[in-house]
Amino acid sequence: MGGSRELVVRARRVVTPEGLGPRSVHVVGGAVARVAAFDDVPPGAAIEEVGDDLVLMAGLVDTHVHVNEPGRTEWEGFASATRAAAAGGVTTIVDMPLNSVPATTSVRALEAKARAAEGKCWVDVGLTGGVVPGNAGELAPMFRAGALAFKCFLADSGVDEFRHVGEADLEAALPLLASAGAPLLVHAELPGPLAAAAAAIAGDDPRAYATYLASRPARAEDEAVELLIRLADRLRARAHVVHLSSAGALPLLRRARDAGVAITAETCPHYLHFAAERILDGATAFKCAPPIRGEANRALLWDALREGLVDQVVTDHSPSTAPLKCVDSGDFAAAWGGIAGLQLGLAAVWTEARARGRTVVDVARWMGERPAALVGLERRKGTIAAGRDADLVAWAPDAPFVVDVARLEHKNKVTPYHGEELVGRVRTTWLRGERVYDQGAFAGRPRGELLLRGDR
Repeated sequence: MGGSRELVVRARRVVTPEGLGPRSVHVVGGAVARVAAFDDVPPGAAIEEVGDDLVLMAGLVDTHVHVNEPGRTEWEGFASATRAAAAGGVTTIVDMPLNSVPATTSVRALEAKARAAEGKCWVDVGLTGGVVPGNAGELAPMFRAGALAFKCFLADSGVDEFRHVGEADLEAALPLLASAGAPLLVHAELPGPLAAAAAAIAGDDPRAYATYLASRPARAEDEAVELLIRLADRLRARAHVVHLSSAGALPLLRRARDAGVAITAETCPHYLHFAAERILDGATAFKCAPPIRGEANRALLWDALREGLVDQVVTDHSPSTAPLKCVDSGDFAAAWGGIAGLQLGLAAVWTEARARGRTVVDVARWMGERPAALVGLERRKGTIAAGRDADLVAWAPDAPFVVDVARLEHKNKVTPYHGEELVGRVRTTWLRGERVYDQGAFAGRPRGELLLRGDR
C-alpha cells in the first residue's frame, strides 16, 4: 500500500524478532509503522485478515540467485526469476555476478545489469560484484556504485567470462573489501583436489551419480575453507562461504568462530532436503557444485544449523536450458551444474525442519533475517519491525503439495524437486505493503526496485 492510508495486516501467528504470536502489522507508505496487539486496529484503516491456518512473516531474502540477464536470458531472466521468487515468498533476491554477459566485474557491467533489470522485477533486487584476476581496481568503484557484496570462485566457474582466483588474488582483494566494509562471498572448492579426483575417475561411467560425486570430493571444499579462514584471520577481512555442502568443513568453521575470525557460511535447501543415496544415475537435474552428498553428511549440516554455526539458507538458484542439463543423455560430466529451486526453497526447508523439531521462527531467521544482515539490508529487510519495508508472506505450514514443474515460474522447467512431496504452501506475498502474488495469481505490474548500497 504505497499511499498514506494505513493498512493493517493481522494474524494469529506472526513471526517478529520477539517470536511467534497474534499481532497486527501496521503499514504506512510501504513500511511497517508499528507492530501491535492483534485487536489494535485504528478507525479507517484497511484490514487484511490472514487466516488462522497461516503464518505471517517477513518476506524471505535470497542472497544467492543466478538471474543470467543480460547475455544468457534464455537460461533465466529478471522477469521469470522474480515471479518465481514472489510465488515462493521471497521478496528480495541478490543476483550473482557470473553467467550474464558481460559478467558483473566492472562498474560498466554493473550499470548494464541494472539497466537490464529495469521495469521487469516483481520483487526487489540487489547486485553483487565479481572478483576475478586483475580487477582489484574495480572493486571500490563497484561498491560505491551500489554493489551489496562481492563474489569469487576458487575453482573453474564454468564460464569463460568469470575466471577463478588464487591465493594471491585474494590477498589483493580482501584488504580492499575490508576497507570498504564489503563481504566476499566465496565458492569454496580448490582446483588441486578437483584435478586429482578427475584423474582418478577417468573412464568411469559419466551417467553414474557416484562418478560425479567422486569428481567433487569433500577435500576440495574443506581445504578451500581452511585457506579462507587463514586469510580472513591474517588480513582482518570478512569472508562468507557460499553453498556449503561438506560437513568436513564444520570443525574448521567452529574453531574459526571461537577464535573470532570473521567468516560465516550458508547452505542450500537441496543439501538439506536431498541425499546422494536417493539420486538415480542419469538424473542430471540434481547436478550442482559442490555436489549433494550422503545422508550422514546431510544430518551434520542440520546439526550445524541447530548450533548456529551455519546461520542461513539460500537457494543458489542456477537454472539452464534442458539441452545444457543433458536431460536426454543423462551425462553428469557434460551437464551444466545448477539447481533450480527459487520458488520452492521455503517449502523444501520447512518440510525437513519441522520433521526435526525446528520452528517457523527458525526458518524466518535462516531465510530472512540472517541473509539480509549478510548484505547490509537488515535495516530494511528480513524482519517484521517498525521502519522495515512491509515485505510479508502468508503461508500455510501444514499444507502438503506435490511439486509440478508446470506450475513453476522460473524459465526452464528442469528441477530435481519435480514430483517431491513438500509441506508449506505460499498463499500471499506483499512487497512494501502491496500484494504482488495471491494464490497462484500475480497482482498489478512489476513493482520491484533495485537495491543499491547507498539505499541501505
